[in-house]
Amino acid sequence: MGFRSTALAWLGVGAAALATPAWAGKAHEHGVAQLDIGVEPSRVSLILDTPLDNVLGYERAPRSDAERAAADALLAKLRAGDTLIRIDGQAACGAPKVEIKAPVLEPGAAGKDAKDGHADLEAVWDFPCKSGAKAGFVDLGGLFDALPRLKRVNIQIATPRGQMKAVLTRGNTRIRLAR
Repeated sequence: MGFRSTALAWLGVGAAALATPAWAGKAHEHGVAQLDIGVEPSRVSLILDTPLDNVLGYERAPRSDAERAAADALLAKLRAGDTLIRIDGQAACGAPKVEIKAPVLEPGAAGKDAKDGHADLEAVWDFPCKSGAKAGFVDLGGLFDALPRLKRVNIQIATPRGQMKAVLTRGNTRIRLAR
């Protein structure tokens, strides 16, 4: 089982318990992203689901060289997860494994826009940690800086100490992982 599927399976246990009608299903709201955080002794995993509009300003395959360059720059930023996400140093985490899923940004996607006009991006960051359970916070300041169209992140968290929800906005970018 790959790191993404392991992270998704582990996070699914906590996320299912946290689901409410407002967050159930796949909401598509511009300016708003969903983030699941899972904390284990050996890692901290984050899964971001956001409308493509939040990260590029449109929800279709790039149509020009300039748009392709912007999409490539975005993907490069997202792959540098340790510059976007800061995890409490107590966890002693290393650089993350990263997986990004955005079908309309894949090579050869021109003309294959989302059927409903709404395209999403999913990014998975899996940080290996020496003491993941010691992580007291995650800071998304770098993510907000890199994605200026992003206004709010709805978060579901599953840790060895419990499960919780939170909302982060610009100026309020740190989430405590303990109650």
